[in-house]
Amino acid sequence: MAFYNVPVNLPHAATLANRIELRLAAMQVFEHPDSEPLILLIENLQGTIGRYEGANDPSDTETQEVVEKAATIARSIVDQIEQMQAGEDRLGQLIRNLFECLGLGKEGAEISLRAGEDPNSLLRPSE
Repeated sequence: MAFYNVPVNLPHAATLANRIELRLAAMQVFEHPDSEPLILLIENLQGTIGRYEGANDPSDTETQEVVEKAATIARSIVDQIEQMQAGEDRLGQLIRNLFECLGLGKEGAEISLRAGEDPNSLLRPSE
């Protein structure tokens, strides 16, 4: 599967976390009766990478720790999106972009499909 290989960029990852939250809110996913776990995961992701928005990337050691924690949370977010059947193309694209900014482009290309990204989207990397 083709993917974008992007260097880690925590400031942009923080921006994408905000966009994911805004997209879920616009889709009214947070109004779903089973949304509490997803809300908590979004808050946890924001707490993990939100402080880097508009800042510089931290040291390599800190970056690796943050990437691992944020990726774990993002995987759980996708699990919840899938469980709630709340996936859609734009949301999946945001998930893919988040993983790309965490330096996990290959995983992002795969997991974004579970979050609803259209496999034929013109925005997806092509072979």
